[in-house]
Amino acid sequence: MSTSLFRKKSVRQALGDAGDGNLTEGHPAESGGFEDKSLAKVLGVRDLTSFGIAAIIGAGIFSTIGRASADGGPAVSLLFVFTAIACVFTALSYAQFASTVPVSGSAYTYAYVAFGEIFAWIIGWALILEYAVSNMVVAISWSEYFTSMLKGFGINFPGYLATDYGSAAAAHKAVMAGEPADEGVKYLAQAYASAPDLGSFKLIMDLPAGIITVLITALVYIGIKESRTASNILVVLKLAVIGLVILAGAFYIKPENWSPFAPNGVKGVLSGVASVFFAFIGFDSISTTAEECRNPQRDLPRAMIYCLIICTVLYVLITLVLTGMVNYKELGVDDPLAYVFQKVGLNFIAGVISVSAVVAITSALLVYQLGQPRIWMTMSRDGLLWPKFSKIHPKYKTPSFATIMTGAIVAIPSLFLDMQFFIDLTSVGTFFAFILVCGGILYLDARGISQESKFRVPYINGKFIVGFGLLIALAFAINSGDFIGMIEEKPLMGIFWITWTVLAVLSFMHSFSLLPILGILTNLYLMTELGVSNWLIFVVWLVIGLVIYFSYGYRQSKLAHK
Repeated sequence: MSTSLFRKKSVRQALGDAGDGNLTEGHPAESGGFEDKSLAKVLGVRDLTSFGIAAIIGAGIFSTIGRASADGGPAVSLLFVFTAIACVFTALSYAQFASTVPVSGSAYTYAYVAFGEIFAWIIGWALILEYAVSNMVVAISWSEYFTSMLKGFGINFPGYLATDYGSAAAAHKAVMAGEPADEGVKYLAQAYASAPDLGSFKLIMDLPAGIITVLITALVYIGIKESRTASNILVVLKLAVIGLVILAGAFYIKPENWSPFAPNGVKGVLSGVASVFFAFIGFDSISTTAEECRNPQRDLPRAMIYCLIICTVLYVLITLVLTGMVNYKELGVDDPLAYVFQKVGLNFIAGVISVSAVVAITSALLVYQLGQPRIWMTMSRDGLLWPKFSKIHPKYKTPSFATIMTGAIVAIPSLFLDMQFFIDLTSVGTFFAFILVCGGILYLDARGISQESKFRVPYINGKFIVGFGLLIALAFAINSGDFIGMIEEKPLMGIFWITWTVLAVLSFMHSFSLLPILGILTNLYLMTELGVSNWLIFVVWLVIGLVIYFSYGYRQSKLAHK
C-alpha cells in the first residue's frame, strides 16, 4: 500500500502519457485508424508572457492592492518586492520543471515525477482550489468595476443583482441597529431592502460575475488561438492604462503622504500578505499551456521570468503613486485606482480606469479559465479523474468537458459568495503547491534528473549558507522580543523553524541548491501570516480530495494497472 501510494512517473513516462492521451482509437484518420486528439501548438514566448501578465495584473492591481495599502501604508510597496522575490525563487523552479516535463499538468505533473502519486493528487486537488477560487475573486471584482462603469454612463444596475447575499444582509443588519456606516455599507443595505422576496429569502445575487464567467468559458471552449488573440489585445490595453495612471498620478504625489512609511509597523505590512500574494498568483498558469507551446523547453522559462519582472515593477510604482496621491487610510475601497483620481478631480482618468479595469480583469479571468481545465485533463489522462475530463473537442482542440465544468464551478459560487473569503482561501493551496515544486527541484538534483533539464535553477551551494542563515535569523528573532510567545500566537511559526532546521541539516549533508530552499522558506513564512480559518477550510478540502482519490483514483490509476 505505502509503496503504491508513492509510485512515480519518470520524465519519459510523463511525456509518453501526454502523447498517448492525444490519440484516440476507433476513428479513421490520416494516422491510420487513430484520430489526432492533440492540443494545438500555437503559443510562443510573447504569447506566454502576455498570458502571465494577463493573469498577474488583474483583480490584484485594480482591487486588492487598495486593501493591502490601507493596512500597511506606503511600505506595502516593499511587501510586493518581498513577495516577488519569493515568487522568483518559485518561478525558477517551475521553469526547470516546465523545461524538463513540458506537460499541461503544471505542479501536479511535477509532483508526480518528484514525489509520487499521492503527493501529485494532493497538489492537483490544491490547484483545483487555487484556480477555481481565484476565478471567483476575479469574476466578483469584474462585476464591481462593471457596475461602477455603468454608473459612470448614467446606468444604475440593480444593487441586489450585483452583490452577494451575506454582505447585503450584514450591511442591512448593521444599519438597522444604528451602527456607523459608510457609503458602501449603506449601498449594500439599500440593495438588501429593495431586493424582491422569494418566500422568506431575498433575491440577491452577483449576476454580472456569473454572466462574464459563462462568456469567458465559451471563448476558452472555442479554442486556444482565439483565447491567445483576445489575451494579447487586452494586455496591450491594460498596460497602456497602467502607464497612464503612473505618469498622470506622479504629478499629484504629495511626499508627506509617504510619512510615516510603515504606519502600522511590520505587522501592518504583513497583514496584507494574502491580498499581495493573490496579486501575483497566475505566473504558474503559464505552465498549464505547455502542450500548446511551439517550444516549451525554451519559451516557458523565459516567459515566467519576463512577466514576473514586468509585473513587480508595475505593482511597486502603482503602490507608491496611490499612497502618494492620498492618505493610505482612504484606500480600503474596491476600486482604489479610480477613487484616487476622483479624489484629485481627474474624473476623466477615473472613468478611463473604470473602463480599462473591466478589460484588464477580463483578461485575468480568461487565463485562469484556460489553466483549470488543462490540469483536470492531465489528472484524467493519468486515470485519477473520470475519463470524461480528458476528452478533447475534435474541432476546437480544447478539453471540452473540463472547460464546461470549470465554468459551472466558478460561475455558481461567484453569484452568491463574498470576495474577501475567496482572497484569503486561495493563497493556502497556492503556497502549498509552490513549496512542493521548490522541493521537487532538490529531488531532481539529488537523483541526477536535473542533467536532462534544458533550463536549470542557477546552482548556489547551500551547504553552509542555510545553517548560517538559520543561526542569524534565530538570534534576531530571540533578541527582538518574546520568541516563545510569537510561536504560541502563530503555531505555524514553529513548523517554519523546524523546517528550516531540517533543511539546514540536509543542505550540509547533500549540498542542496540554495535558491529552491529560499523558495520553500519564503513561501512557508508567508503561509504563517494566513488565518487559522483558511487552514481549516483547506484541510477539509484535502480530506474531501483524499476520499475521492482512495475511492476512485487509487484503483483506476494507469500506474496501478501497469
